[in-house]
Amino acid sequence: MEEKLKQKPANLIKVVLFGPESTGKTTLARELANHYQTTWVPEYAREYLQEKWNKEQTTCEPHDLIPIAEGQISLENELTKKANKLLICDTDLLETKVYSEAYYLGYCDPVLEKYALQNTYDLYLLTSIDIPWEKDDLRDKPNERERMFLYFKETLQKYDKNFVILNGDNGKRLALAIKSIDKLLHK
Repeated sequence: MEEKLKQKPANLIKVVLFGPESTGKTTLARELANHYQTTWVPEYAREYLQEKWNKEQTTCEPHDLIPIAEGQISLENELTKKANKLLICDTDLLETKVYSEAYYLGYCDPVLEKYALQNTYDLYLLTSIDIPWEKDDLRDKPNERERMFLYFKETLQKYDKNFVILNGDNGKRLALAIKSIDKLLHK
């Protein structure tokens, strides 16, 4: 199992969209990949949990987290091969860890936690909650956005991650993300 949670080595800059539900991560991931003519890694949990919802009308449970994490890293490792100097990730295992702790009374599977902290990224783009929340089958915390945003931010600070907070409308977020990524690319 542990091997399935490990990043494969890559000579790329890796950027993660990070933050609470319904804060524009997927939209930005697509736009950034288009801007830089590279690959982006979608959020595996969305596909996995939507399929579960469609079959059982149930949401994420603790036993789902390791398969979700394995699927996420598998996608990332596969798409890394197709990226052009830069890989944009719609999420990472650290985000899975945050959700595990938030939903399951502080619990995170120790193996998931190990790889959430061991896998590395060059920049986290923390998406703020200043855009409207959009309902779907999987989103369920419209009244906890501020608390969740703070938890995401505190996690990045706790583990000393390089991050930038993206605020404002999509255009402002995209411009700041591009400016932040360009700094990395020109080092």
